[in-house]
Amino acid sequence: MPSSQLHFTLIQTDIQWEDKTANLTHYESLLNAISGPRHVVVLPEMFSTGFSMAPERLAEKMDGNAVQWMAAMAAKHRCILTGSLIIEEDGNYYNRMLWVQPDGHIGYYDKRHLFGFAGEDRHYHAGDTRMIVQVNGWRINLQVCYDLRFPVWARNAGDAYDVLLYVANWPQQRSLAWKTLLQARAIENQCYVVGVNRVGTDAKGNSYSGDSSVFDPLGEPLWQHAHTQAVHTITLDMDTLQQVRDKLPFLRDADKFILT
Repeated sequence: MPSSQLHFTLIQTDIQWEDKTANLTHYESLLNAISGPRHVVVLPEMFSTGFSMAPERLAEKMDGNAVQWMAAMAAKHRCILTGSLIIEEDGNYYNRMLWVQPDGHIGYYDKRHLFGFAGEDRHYHAGDTRMIVQVNGWRINLQVCYDLRFPVWARNAGDAYDVLLYVANWPQQRSLAWKTLLQARAIENQCYVVGVNRVGTDAKGNSYSGDSSVFDPLGEPLWQHAHTQAVHTITLDMDTLQQVRDKLPFLRDADKFILT
């Protein structure tokens, strides 16, 4: 049986441009300051570098320093740590969201939709497989930033997942789309949606307002924070999710399709 509650800690912060050491040191200080229960701690997209198009210089393998750091932090704090890194594998570069458990097991999701507007598709290799992980009986669908604009990729088939989790570097100038689409994904998939974004300004002059958000299965906002750093823990409730799906069984009427 699933645990009735799941604790997410969202870390919304600035990212020092392409400075892995500075970023990991900063995150470590934030992790050390977290108190209270937490099952999953969420970092932004490309949390160690910012949204860089220089994977040739910045990528690491799955035994690299940042991956090892994630494993050490997950073990130390007895939590699952997730966020995306630039990873090289078999000569390809990936925007890879890692799911690092305290026992050292690492799952991952490779970003499916690459942001061609910024040239991501010219530097990175797209993933082709959805990743739904489990913790305490909860099923969580891992997604990265631009994936948010493609609802078919996130579509909940029956009760395949309970939480849709996005990590992002989503610019402030399109913050309305970020907030609106997160809410829409919650409503159409009758699930919790958690979105973690960064703040600050990157080396290319892009500003980020954060707007990290949590929505319930009816699309009601449970938490949002803009413009400044925030480390926030929120508790999701399985009973609430089941009540919504039982009372409003809309997923049973969804169109059937197969992704190819």
